[in-house]
Amino acid sequence: MSSSATIRASQERVAEAFRRKPSVALSTAKGRASIGDGLLCHYRQDGYEAAMDMGTVLGGAGVAPTPGFYFRAAIAGCAAIGIKMTAAREGLEIGAVDVDVEMDFDDSALLGMGNNSAAPLDTRLVISIESREDDATLQAMVDRALAADPFFLALRDRQKVTTAVVPKQG
Repeated sequence: MSSSATIRASQERVAEAFRRKPSVALSTAKGRASIGDGLLCHYRQDGYEAAMDMGTVLGGAGVAPTPGFYFRAAIAGCAAIGIKMTAAREGLEIGAVDVDVEMDFDDSALLGMGNNSAAPLDTRLVISIESREDDATLQAMVDRALAADPFFLALRDRQKVTTAVVPKQG
């Protein structure tokens, strides 16, 4: 079985389970970021770990990528994977997918300076797809893929975000 057929079959099994019992489609992802001395931070979730740090110019040790690296990786990676999943589900023949991401910032806002938000000022995704499908078909498929992409939508759309500060135990 080709990888596209395997991807499509897997998605069809999950979709059928969601149709039979919609409540199984609701999930919560939970992880924890921990930081001790300095700015080196470790994030753990589901048996995986990622390290983050800031560059020395901002007081970090520069021994791991910044949180922004992972944010951009999540957006580009989720878009690329979502495009491959959508193409497989729809029976479109595509090969390699590359997603380039560029974000513009006002770095002074990170230090509470200036009038701009610390959020990205502008984000650009450039998507390259190896395929013999026509441009209109690919664009429509990418639009459908991005309309279901959690990290693209988290960047694009407003959402409810809450915080709670609690005393650290131990």
